[in-house]
Amino acid sequence: MAHSTLEKIHAAIPHRAPMLLVDEIVSQSEKEIVCRKSFSGDEYFFQGHYPDQPLVPGVILCEATVQSGAVLLSELAKDLSGKPVLTRMTDVKFKKMVLPGDTIEMTVKLDEVVSNAYYLTGITKCDGKVAVRLSFTCSIAEVG
Repeated sequence: MAHSTLEKIHAAIPHRAPMLLVDEIVSQSEKEIVCRKSFSGDEYFFQGHYPDQPLVPGVILCEATVQSGAVLLSELAKDLSGKPVLTRMTDVKFKKMVLPGDTIEMTVKLDEVVSNAYYLTGITKCDGKVAVRLSFTCSIAEVG
């Protein structure tokens, strides 16, 4: 993991281990970001999901995707003195299981901005195949 990438992620969103689910920023433009996350198999959730057949929970895949979107929106949030906060997820579809040792790549696009609502689409792939696809909405809010 590139040190400067982690610093950029830490500066962009408030998440920290064990809930930081973005390892690196692969590319970023004004309206799209591509990030990666590798699962070592030592993550806390594998102990109970499932003990004999560890599997990354779907909610973790969604969270990694949404965190990537929050990194994308963080530049806008600086101007508005707040942090991106998830307000809605829709059309969530799980297509592929993600296992310990797998790396996922999250691509998030900013589709539309209406007032304080940011509409995004995320596609997370594993081994080139879609693992989860979702639409989500964030707003910029004071946190804490």
